Amino acid sequence: MFARLKEDIEAFRAHDPAATSTVSILLNSPGMRAIWAYRRQHWLWTHGHRLLARCLSTLSRHRFGVEIHPGATIGRRFIIDHGMGIVIGETCIIGDDCMVYQGVTLGGTGKQTGKRHPTLGDRVTVGVGAAVLGDITLGNDSKVGGGAVVVKDVPEGCTVVGIPGHITTRCGVRVHRGAAANDGRRRSYLPDPVEQTMDILSARIAQLEEEVAELRAQSPQPPTKLETSKTTLRQSGSAAAPLADAVLSQTAQKPKAQANDADASKE
Repeated sequence: MFARLKEDIEAFRAHDPAATSTVSILLNSPGMRAIWAYRRQHWLWTHGHRLLARCLSTLSRHRFGVEIHPGATIGRRFIIDHGMGIVIGETCIIGDDCMVYQGVTLGGTGKQTGKRHPTLGDRVTVGVGAAVLGDITLGNDSKVGGGAVVVKDVPEGCTVVGIPGHITTRCGVRVHRGAAANDGRRRSYLPDPVEQTMDILSARIAQLEEEVAELRAQSPQPPTKLETSKTTLRQSGSAAAPLADAVLSQTAQKPKAQANDADASKE
């Protein structure tokens, strides 16, 4: 047991630059303390003391902010960095040299029985706030980006990001987003609400243009133009007809006045 404790301390020191000493790790690392609390609870669970193991697990959750079911199987040199809000389910299996950050969920997808939680291979890293859900497998040396939601198997050496999780790197080679996945799985992405709205508006405009064209084709005469003649204004019978008569009469008198002025200047 002490050899395993020393091994975990060395793993924490190798991955955390803030871990300056063994005493500091034991006193100030809630992730380390949560792991060792889990190992004691797991021993009780496997030796038939399941109720006691669950009670101690509940106390550890309130004390360290990390909920690890005592039935989970966790390998050697497991690291919880900035442990808070972490959930690891009962049937979860974690290999050696794995690392998870705060807010990670290794959980199920419903009320299934039996194996319902993920399996992590060796040297797997799960980033901040990521969720790995269901009976899926993350291959050796795989990585899950922060905030990702993974619900399908991840091959070895791949990096997964996004919601839903999609592969961006495979064995050190970047995978283009538009390229088809080599493992034959269909990749889907979140829809863009702005793009969807523009598509709906464009379709509606096209429909209205077709309706207007049909109405114009069915019309027997072309649309009439407005006329501003004196006769049209009089026929309108509106209250503005007298005013229109005055304006038109003044307009007709202006050329006559100009002609009289020209004759007077000649004389």
